[in-house]
Amino acid sequence: MIGLRAGLSIWIATQPVDFRRGMDSLAMLVSEAFGANPFDGGLWVFRSKRRDRVKILTWDGSGLVLYYKRIEGQFSWPPIKEGVMPLSHAQLSVLLDGSDWKRVPMRVVDQPTRAG
Repeated sequence: MIGLRAGLSIWIATQPVDFRRGMDSLAMLVSEAFGANPFDGGLWVFRSKRRDRVKILTWDGSGLVLYYKRIEGQFSWPPIKEGVMPLSHAQLSVLLDGSDWKRVPMRVVDQPTRAG
């Protein structure tokens, strides 16, 4: 499983991508189409047109890493629209399990500024 540290940003692309794309091509997509930095350590989640495969791109500090998963059935995905949307750690885990991640609310916690 992918190590999910606190503060890790997770982004899901709402449009399917050509799964012949490799890590360099997906990194270029993140940079050019989404205007984001693919080397910031966040996770970028992409799906195939058939919705039975996902690729996750990340930078681990020493190189690009590309995870690939195929399931029997289809992944639950957000309604088709342009761009990307954030996911929580819990939503990503549920998505990769093949379940409906939309049933897991995204919890936002304010980071404390001081103790006591």
